[in-house]
Amino acid sequence: MLHNIDPILSPELLYALRAMGHGDEIALVDANFPAESCGPSCIRADGSDNSQILKAVLALMPLDTFVPDPAHCMQVVDDVLAIPDTVIDFQKIINETADAPRDIMSLERFSFYERAEKAFAVVQTGERRLYGNIILKKGVIK
Repeated sequence: MLHNIDPILSPELLYALRAMGHGDEIALVDANFPAESCGPSCIRADGSDNSQILKAVLALMPLDTFVPDPAHCMQVVDDVLAIPDTVIDFQKIINETADAPRDIMSLERFSFYERAEKAFAVVQTGERRLYGNIILKKGVIK
């Protein structure tokens, strides 16, 4: 255990966050996401949901301020204008926790998969809400 670090952040996840460089991305994905076959190393966080993990990650990791869109979610299939409750929750967490809050942008489902495949790491949680996926781009500490 460490002071001031949320205990839901596993040693593997803490290592990934520290090893990531500016511009690297991390995907926080739900229980339905094909994380193990996605490509990058999959870090398991089955006992947590993505809101908990997102808040803990943003308490340590800065969002990239050199791009207008450092956070992406997956669009609802067949309803690109829909905003799932998960995304509303994620936006609230970003607004309250991130060092430089930005609006979450959306990506078409297969574009989200392709971007997750290129991420530094994928964190699969026990998130059961549909469309509970988000990709974050790491920034710099000034």
